[in-house]
Amino acid sequence: MEIRRATPDDVPAIAELVRELADYERALEEATATAEDFTTALFGEAPTAYAHVAEVDGQVVGLALWFLTFSTWTGRNGIWLEDLYVQPAHRGTGAGTALVSALARECVERGYPRLEWTVLDWNEPAIGFYRAIGALAQEEWTTQRVTGEALTGLARRA
Repeated sequence: MEIRRATPDDVPAIAELVRELADYERALEEATATAEDFTTALFGEAPTAYAHVAEVDGQVVGLALWFLTFSTWTGRNGIWLEDLYVQPAHRGTGAGTALVSALARECVERGYPRLEWTVLDWNEPAIGFYRAIGALAQEEWTTQRVTGEALTGLARRA
């Protein structure tokens, strides 16, 4: 297994892995991103996201898609892990740990004090994995989201 930064050639596999993850998370209909969207976000003129992939025998079998955050409390950037996914046949091989470790190395090398992400509260296998690698739940924080009509309406407010 090789863990490496994604390349433009990986975009079709990235798009497929994201759809597999969305299906696992019972939200396939919400996964509307196209390969073109990923190409622009990851490799466009001004990339806004990054990805590492796990590759086995020339096949991309895992993904860590991430972007930079900023903490006003630390005055420094951090990494937000948006999606971590390893295909079921390759779970238990160390691919997930290797992908998260690659992001931890990015943090340490760049002097970023935080690597953060969210997990669905019903995803016990993922929660167990995260506890095993030393992650701590931030119970006092909840994610807030504005989308659709609410987002459009909010944008029109004075």
